[in-house]
Amino acid sequence: MGFSEFLGNERIINAVRGMFRRGRVPSAMLFTGAAGIGKATLAVMFAEAANCERLQDDFCGECENCRRIARLRDPAPLIEAGLAERGESADAATVERTPLILETHEDVWLIVPDPVRLKTPVARPMIRVGQLRAVQRAAYFQPVSKRRVFILDGAQTMRRNDADLFLKILEEPPLSATLILLAPSPDSVLPTIRSRCLQFHFAPVPTTAIEEFLKARREGKPADIELAARLADGSPGVALSVDLSESQRLRRMLLHMLEQCVAAEKFQEIFTATAQLAKQEKESFENIVALLYSLFTDLLEVSEGRKSSCPRNPDLLRELEFLGKKVDWMWVLKATHGLDSLESGLRRNVGRQLGLDALVTSLGVR
Repeated sequence: MGFSEFLGNERIINAVRGMFRRGRVPSAMLFTGAAGIGKATLAVMFAEAANCERLQDDFCGECENCRRIARLRDPAPLIEAGLAERGESADAATVERTPLILETHEDVWLIVPDPVRLKTPVARPMIRVGQLRAVQRAAYFQPVSKRRVFILDGAQTMRRNDADLFLKILEEPPLSATLILLAPSPDSVLPTIRSRCLQFHFAPVPTTAIEEFLKARREGKPADIELAARLADGSPGVALSVDLSESQRLRRMLLHMLEQCVAAEKFQEIFTATAQLAKQEKESFENIVALLYSLFTDLLEVSEGRKSSCPRNPDLLRELEFLGKKVDWMWVLKATHGLDSLESGLRRNVGRQLGLDALVTSLGVR
């Protein structure tokens, strides 16, 4: 048990261990990278190492502190318990007055975007001002063990005005606490906050390493293990959780929608599909956007007649090659720019279906 179990991004692991070894632990860090890449896992590992009763630059995983903090690696039951305790019918005032805080050890808090309700969660959970105020107060308390650690997962969901409140903590950082912000990219966090954090960007893990990782943790045929590793796009967490049949259904649906867009026909079916993708799928809309990016990546190569040695969607190559004969690289470039605009619009709360409709109506081949 220890940092050696973390998959990939060895330079970050070495940097973190060096902090403890030298006794120079920063007051604020920003971990960025794709979903499932390991940001939250390493943040919890950092908290364990900061409070381990036995080791200095690592964690044993066996002492009381390590075992309690490690429960934060699976936040789902903690979120469920927190929402149940607050009540399903909580109003806005109650949500701010009783912030959702995941705490399994006195010195370590995990803050996640608040879905408000368990049965009918809000469409866009966000870190709320009540959670930030609780962190602001608690950050200056003396630790019960060694060091207080506050992990803010989804830091990019903070509203701008609320983020200014959080900035006050970074401007006068407590000596006995570390705040770790997790976000998909540095640009998704306000520059004023980003500039006050020690930044680490998590690179994708090689597919071969993920495949070996999966063999010990996921049952299935070798072909399915290889496909899961490919579809993960460098994220071990995605590889562990991906539902291959559901993923193929979604990607086929997206590919069929693109084929209809290129043919500029059956628009009623196209808009029915966009409505389903925007409102009725279990998969998050952000992940659906990521699937579209992966299809466009493969289309760029097949439209130029190239054979990729590592396609993003190896199980759909025949369908991709068929569509690739109808479009060129300029179409793919236009489609990608449209998807960029859609993703940017989502950050400004543009309607999902409206943005997706605008993208698909621009993709007809004339």
